[in-house]
Amino acid sequence: MSLLRRRKRPEDDGGPQSVEDDTDDKKGKSGKKAGKKRRRNGYTCVDNCCWLVGCICTTWWLLLFLYNTMPASFPQYVTEKITGPLPDPPGVKCVKEGLEPKHPVVFVPGIVTGGLELWEGHECAEGLFRKRLWGGTFGEIYRRPSCWLQHMSLDNETGLDPDGIRVRPVSGLVAADYFAPGYFVWAVLIANLARVGYEEKNMYMAAYDWRLSFQNTEVRDKTLSRIKRNIELMVEINDGQKAVIIPHSMGVLYFLHFMKWVEAPAPMGGGGGPDWCAKHIKAVMNIGGPLLGAPKALSGLFSAEAKDVAFARGIAPGVLDSDVFHIQTLQHIMRMSRTWDSTMSMIPKGGETIWGGLDWSPEEGYLPSNKTHENIHNSFCKDNESDSKACEARQINYGRIVSFGRDVAETHSSNLERVDFRGAVKGKNLANSTCLDVWTEYHEMGFSGIKAIAEYKAYTAGDLVDLLEFVAPKMMERGNTHFSHGLAENLDDPKYAHYKYWSNALETKLPNAPDMEIYSLYGVGIQTERSYVYKLAPTAECYIPFQIDNTAGDTDEHVCLKDGVYTVDGDETVPALSAGFMCAKGWRGKTRFNPSGIKTYIREYDHNPPSNFLEGRGTQSGAHVDIMGNFQLIEDVIRVAAGASGEQLGGDRVYTDIFKWSDKINIKL
Repeated sequence: MSLLRRRKRPEDDGGPQSVEDDTDDKKGKSGKKAGKKRRRNGYTCVDNCCWLVGCICTTWWLLLFLYNTMPASFPQYVTEKITGPLPDPPGVKCVKEGLEPKHPVVFVPGIVTGGLELWEGHECAEGLFRKRLWGGTFGEIYRRPSCWLQHMSLDNETGLDPDGIRVRPVSGLVAADYFAPGYFVWAVLIANLARVGYEEKNMYMAAYDWRLSFQNTEVRDKTLSRIKRNIELMVEINDGQKAVIIPHSMGVLYFLHFMKWVEAPAPMGGGGGPDWCAKHIKAVMNIGGPLLGAPKALSGLFSAEAKDVAFARGIAPGVLDSDVFHIQTLQHIMRMSRTWDSTMSMIPKGGETIWGGLDWSPEEGYLPSNKTHENIHNSFCKDNESDSKACEARQINYGRIVSFGRDVAETHSSNLERVDFRGAVKGKNLANSTCLDVWTEYHEMGFSGIKAIAEYKAYTAGDLVDLLEFVAPKMMERGNTHFSHGLAENLDDPKYAHYKYWSNALETKLPNAPDMEIYSLYGVGIQTERSYVYKLAPTAECYIPFQIDNTAGDTDEHVCLKDGVYTVDGDETVPALSAGFMCAKGWRGKTRFNPSGIKTYIREYDHNPPSNFLEGRGTQSGAHVDIMGNFQLIEDVIRVAAGASGEQLGGDRVYTDIFKWSDKINIKL
């Protein structure tokens, strides 16, 4: 048999046959060993993979099982053992004090925080009817990115739906309670109001398509009319109690537009009459409102960037601009976002009068250390009185919102040699085939136009509209139809009856409602974008030609330049000046912007980040979105909704120099 081997005889040891047999045996043994080794190595690889997958699945299901079986109070128990006792949520605290629902509340979400769903689309969007394209899991970005970009963009000529596409806002409280799973926006505030006794009969989410210009939300969806009817209904079914309106972020501008629209005569307005707001609104509690605009909106429109993008470039240079896979991320973002007309509502307003000029700004002298910045700055200058240049070097020219080069940002205006870009002749870039699908208006400028922008060197708020009209004329043609960014000389001029002025607090009057109250609620204590150092991009045709210079920065903790961005106090998105000026000065008392003397209050919330990950996003945050979970803010909202006045809340509460900064702004009141 083949499996039996003859035992070698002693006399065969030295013979030729025995040598041959030994050789065969060795080969057979080595072959078997190699085969066993290969099988053992192959088995080990598969075994390791299966073991890893099994461990992950087992751990996940075990954690899920424990999460669903443990007492609801267990996570809080663990957190309190580590961080100490947690305070009562505002809703519980107010219930203990006997507060009850009185005024109906209306939430007005800001840009990007409201969900959008598909009602009609192209073939690539098959199966997505009434599925969220914005908000939720954002799964379609990864599954079909080109299709998603196509459906999230608006028509570049009309600012409305492209042919064959209908994307509409999600309705109800779920429209903006969570931005994504686990990332709350309005959910914490809604939950605390519910603890007091609120429900859907006296809570309403005024959802709208935040991509559209404000007036176009009425043209396309009749959103303003539906908000008007819902507020009237809520006041009626709640025994005539006026509504408390709570707008957030860009929603502040949207509701400012609404208050003018609702009282303006039809067909441009809602025809509610000059006393509609007085009859239906108890208070407007603006949260993080960019009433004077936000420099961050400018950088987004100019180069599809912000501080975070500049920081990412510093960590991983070239990734965002890499064309290896033809991803062209920022170009796609720019092409899409420039069709969203609402973004133009947040371009800084008021020009140099509000935001400062080449050599001054209201916040001059500010340094990042919140509590002691004045002392630090003053002591520095006092120690260097013999050398005035050293003191001037510490002065930051925040009024230069865009500077091409750090030297330009720091040089006195008398030493700047600027060439006006407005009369420059544009060319045209012959972009290669890889960038045809992300064609932007920069391709219509040519190298001569791009060079002209850089040679102007420094741009103040008074130059920004002209700058955007030069680099993005199609976008600004739509934008100038729906928005204005100036400062009115005479508010009685008939031209200000047009809707393009209604969302600009500096070009419109508040309603005649002397019993109404307006609050500015916003976070402070976080470095917030104020102005930028730019450079020309190293590449030309297929890329956005301008970039924030992330190499421009200081190591000194008391200097506000980092990654090419100068910062001031604010909530990380909106500077305190923009959020607070109107309630601090523009609307304070009877002014031409507030002819009926509506009472105004400022409530600042000093940022206190969570001390550990168990606290999540914290209960004392002042960040632009996280403030929606700030216990102090929620308590203030509940008390006003329950009937308290601004005086009963304690009046103004400020941590910044908002009143000092406002006094530096010289406008006619």
